[in-house]
Amino acid sequence: MRRFGNVLAAFSTRWVPDAFVFAILLSVLVFGLALGLTDRTPLELVGDWYDGFWNLLQFGMQMTLVLVTGYALASSPPAERAIRWVAGRTRGPLSAVAVTAVGAALLGTLHWGLGLIAGALLAVEVARSCRERGIRVHFPLVAAGGYVGLMVWHSGLSGSAPLLVNTPGHFLEERIGLIPLSETVLQPFNLVFLAAMLIGAPLLLMSMHPRAEDSEEIEADDGGAPGAGGAADRAGAGGGGTATALRELSPAQRLMHSRLPVYLVVAVGLVYLVPALARDGIVGMNINLLNFTFLIAGLGLHGTLAGYSAAAAAGARNASAVIIQFPFYAGIMGVMAGSGLLAVVTESFVSFATPASYPFWALTSAALVNFAVPSGGGQWAVQGPVVIGATESLGIAPGVGVMAVAMGDQLTNGIQPFWALPLLALTRLRAGSVLGYSAVVTLFGFVVASLCVTFLT
Repeated sequence: MRRFGNVLAAFSTRWVPDAFVFAILLSVLVFGLALGLTDRTPLELVGDWYDGFWNLLQFGMQMTLVLVTGYALASSPPAERAIRWVAGRTRGPLSAVAVTAVGAALLGTLHWGLGLIAGALLAVEVARSCRERGIRVHFPLVAAGGYVGLMVWHSGLSGSAPLLVNTPGHFLEERIGLIPLSETVLQPFNLVFLAAMLIGAPLLLMSMHPRAEDSEEIEADDGGAPGAGGAADRAGAGGGGTATALRELSPAQRLMHSRLPVYLVVAVGLVYLVPALARDGIVGMNINLLNFTFLIAGLGLHGTLAGYSAAAAAGARNASAVIIQFPFYAGIMGVMAGSGLLAVVTESFVSFATPASYPFWALTSAALVNFAVPSGGGQWAVQGPVVIGATESLGIAPGVGVMAVAMGDQLTNGIQPFWALPLLALTRLRAGSVLGYSAVVTLFGFVVASLCVTFLT
């Protein structure tokens, strides 16, 4: 399995280009298909593309905040201390892999940005702790465990598609209304899939651990892997440093390092947040409420505006791809809808699919589309109208279509290096050394997901 995974990773690393290139190539592909399959002229298609270009600005900002708030929360001093404590509980190479994979998966189901960053930090801390205690653990395999969260995130509480269709004003609301989480992420077929991944993925990774003499340990100087946490700690620890340092700051600077503004914002935020969560619970969660929850939690854990600002700035650097690429995905959606290509594609899916088989085909197509659109939100923007059209024609509950896309989208993250970039930066590993192992988990997850959407929906 280890050799097979390395072959898959080598292929992906060599042939999968940058995600921005994918967005452009997909735009060209959709333009060409619309030109050949519809009666629109090239000039009209350009107009369709531009008309749709700005339709996802709100959604793009929501997705950006998902990453930024998750990054800031994961790099807060209390979160970092918790990660170090968990890392110290490992007793051998197999438990090191298992703890990292389970931890990343649980965090990923809670918040994809948190799972990505905290999973990477956990992998580094576990490997460093093992090295300090004389335990030889294969660091690339531990890092792959830290990436498991990105293979379950869309089935969790921060899943872009499930949250979006439960958020007022989403772009498909006129067709499907609001779909609560009870009809998407809380469906039995999705919960069974999550349980299988939480148990199966760690066991699978553990089975691939090499002999001690063949293990590639973390480098001695990688213990302080570069991350937002270190900078944020220095900027905001102890409310801004010593009393002497505070006295040397200007009054305006002291406000940034004071706890008072943070306490005020957190208190006001809790006035809204606590009743909202108590009233609606998990079922009522949407993108806006999720972002607000993690914003307030992150501010409280950092303790100062200076600390949180430093962490948020680090997270924002990783969000540039989302900000730039979403307009292109919106343009693709504009071409598909304006030209009538959307109807053509929907009819082609319905022509060979049945109500029983369509969830599998939707999952499979989503897994493939993820290579071209490695953003869960962007993929739903492109594929969502097609899937909803098919579910309407076949009499399938729209929530099933939403989750089929969500499950397919997340699985091929294991062989798509786009979202692995933050993890690779924090672990200082090459993509091929990590994605080889995660590719095996992807294959396992695809089999499980296929069975779940086919027999449990």
